[in-house]
Amino acid sequence: MKRLNILLALCMTVLIFSCKQEQKEKTLKLAHALNEQHPVHKGMMEMARILEEVSEGQLTMEIYANGQLGQERDLLELLQIGSLDMTKVSVGALENFVPEMKVLTLPYIFRDSAHTWSVLQGPIGKKLLAKGESYWLRGLCFYDAGSRSFYSKAKPILSPEDLSGMKIRVMNSQSAFDMVNALGGSPTPVSFGELYTALQQGVVDGAENNAPSFYTSRHYEVCKFYSIDEHSTIPDVLIASTYLWKKLNEQEREWLQEAADRSVFYQKEVWAESVQESLKKVTAAGVEIFYPEKSPFQAKVNGLYSAFDSKPELKELIDDIQNVGK
Repeated sequence: MKRLNILLALCMTVLIFSCKQEQKEKTLKLAHALNEQHPVHKGMMEMARILEEVSEGQLTMEIYANGQLGQERDLLELLQIGSLDMTKVSVGALENFVPEMKVLTLPYIFRDSAHTWSVLQGPIGKKLLAKGESYWLRGLCFYDAGSRSFYSKAKPILSPEDLSGMKIRVMNSQSAFDMVNALGGSPTPVSFGELYTALQQGVVDGAENNAPSFYTSRHYEVCKFYSIDEHSTIPDVLIASTYLWKKLNEQEREWLQEAADRSVFYQKEVWAESVQESLKKVTAAGVEIFYPEKSPFQAKVNGLYSAFDSKPELKELIDDIQNVGK
């Protein structure tokens, strides 16, 4: 009888300890629309690894790729109602929720990669990440999404005139609409997950994106012309729901932010490697790559900046970005 009581006491102790452990451990759910080969997905996988390491298993992460839980707008809305913990979206999608992000989508706002990261990892970037909090979206970090360029089915785009009469897929972003309009094309919104079929069926004549996305989406199977005009450098942004943030204690917040910050360095390295590898792969698949003169494209989109003259706060932000490093 005494032995039975001891065994029962041990079982109760183990059960109580296990319950306490389960209460301490938290699993965060992150969803995005990219596939598992994409360098941004790999950056998030590294973040998950770092998070588990620094928290000693108290915080772990489940990542749902390939748009399993929806496309970018859907995922942002899930964060806003607290049904999803985290997501990764393009700043182009985020501008519909956080207006200040719009300035990062302006064509040719960044001079080069060094300028881009001086802005994004400096005071301006931190200020922009914080702007989403009033919309239940807490920015954690920016990821490298390279520069976007045009790809097309019937002919290469070597000048703005080549866009005349062409239906170009754009994100659901006013800035993207305005840019393609300014260049003479016809902007057509299509979700990224539906774009391959839209290109096949002629719903659109072309699209614009970075080299890794062009490759991993297999759009190169349909579009055999890639014109690297680098008209915009729109980063991706990692976001946590403010519902999640409020549920985390101070230590857990520090772990999550540290994991996000450290993953950026890894993601940037993977991105640079992926750009070169992607261009090799699409070239081997029969894609012709062109490097058109950028100045005619820049001249056509300069008017987009004047639209901010009546918005002093955004105009000041644009000026601050352009003055970084000068």
